[in-house]
This record gives sequence, structure tokens and C-alpha cells, in this order.
Amino acid sequence: MTDVASTTILSRTQEGDLSVEIGGDYVTTVEICRPPENFFDQALIRGLADIFEALDADDRCRAVVLCAEGKHFCAGANFASDRSAVDDGSGLHLYDEAVRLFSTHTPVVAAIQGAAIGGGLGLALFSDFRVATPESRFSANFARLGFHQGFGLSVTLPRLIGLQAAMDLLYTGRRVRGEEAHALGLCDRITQAEDLRVAAHDWAVEIATSAPLAIQSIRESLRGDLAAEIRAATDREKAEQERLQKTDDFREGIRAMSERRRPDFKGR
Repeated sequence: MTDVASTTILSRTQEGDLSVEIGGDYVTTVEICRPPENFFDQALIRGLADIFEALDADDRCRAVVLCAEGKHFCAGANFASDRSAVDDGSGLHLYDEAVRLFSTHTPVVAAIQGAAIGGGLGLALFSDFRVATPESRFSANFARLGFHQGFGLSVTLPRLIGLQAAMDLLYTGRRVRGEEAHALGLCDRITQAEDLRVAAHDWAVEIATSAPLAIQSIRESLRGDLAAEIRAATDREKAEQERLQKTDDFREGIRAMSERRRPDFKGR
């Protein structure tokens, strides 16, 4: 990377793009560019992990804004059309790349427009903070699809909003709008859609003006062994997802989602 005030880098994955802009205010913007849904796959999460690891070593970056192009922040993995989204044959699983993300050290403020659904919610909760709009939607919809939650949500969701609220969202898969999400603690600040990126960036600038070594030390104290907890959680999440994806209920959940109807689960 060249030593300039502002640099734009494009990191291309197999099926989409990640845009990285390094600003002169010690804030880097990382944008997912797969509009409108911004579905992720293993290649995209690997690309994000590569970028965040590189930013950890770049003294021009003290805070990151994570955002997405288009209608939604991230609608998760597109299981209806891409069953290889979590395992591309590389020898690593999607959740191995997620653990790499959780192991990085730079504070992240996510700008959540539209939906953060399923694994997209997991990606949103990787961030230290979330700014959303009244129209934003959050959902851990895994049970509605007939399988187990993933992306470390077994750890991050109850850690953020408490066990009872986490059980409610995981058992029902219901969608939570911005104001309720703010009340629950799923997001930290609410702003109007037209101000979302600016609000997230301004917050990141506030963080970036603090002493970077102190911020890193404080963050490590507060997060504790989070990466190790995510590793243990995703090991179980992966095993349970693989088991439940062999069931009739999972196949019915995917069909119902594609056909936009209520699933008729049989418990087998």
C-alpha cells in the first residue's frame, strides 16, 4: 500500500467484490459489493478476513466502517441456489474464515441498511458497534429454515442482548425492526437512511482519535477469549447444521422460503 492520504483498493472474490477505501482520518471503509442482497459465501468471508488482517498491520487504519452496497446489508448465504456457499472444497469451512475475522484487532462500526438476516446477522455482530435505521431489519431465521444458527451467533447474540431475548429470536426467527433492535441492543444507534454512512463514519472517527494502543488494549480486555469462544461455538454450529441439513424439515424450509410461504414442518 502506498503512503497517501486516501487510497481505494478493490479486492475481487470469485463471485463478487469487496471495496476498501483508506482515508486520511485513520478510518478505513470496507464495503461489500454484491447488491441488492449482498449474499455471502466462503470466498467473500475469506476476502473480508484477508482485508481485516491486513488492516491490523496498517498504521493508517485505527477504525473500520463495514458497510454494503445496495438494498440490504447482508441477507446471509443463498442456500436456495448455492449449496457450496459454506464449503468450497478448499479444505476450510466458511466458519474457519469467520473465526479469522473475530481474531482481528481493529475496532469496527457497521452501517446496517435494510436486512441483516441469518449469517448476515452473524456478520453484523462481528462488529464492535452497529448503526441502523428505523427501516433496518434483523433476523436469526435459522429455525424457520429448519436448521441450526451459525456464524458464532450462539455466542454473540446472547452476549449482546441476553439469553432470554436471544432464545426468543432464535426460536421464532422473527424479524426485528430498527427501533426494537435498538431497544434490545442489537444496534447501538439509530439514524435516518440518508445519514447512515456519515453517522457510522463519524463514530469511527471518534474512536480513531483515541490512543490506538490504548484502544487495542481496552478492546482485548473487554472481548476476552471471544475468538476462542467463537471457534468452539462454530464447531458445534457446523456439526448441527450438517446434521439438520439432511432432514426433510430443512428441505421444506428451503422450499418454503423460495416459494414465499409458511413452511409445513413434520419433525423429521
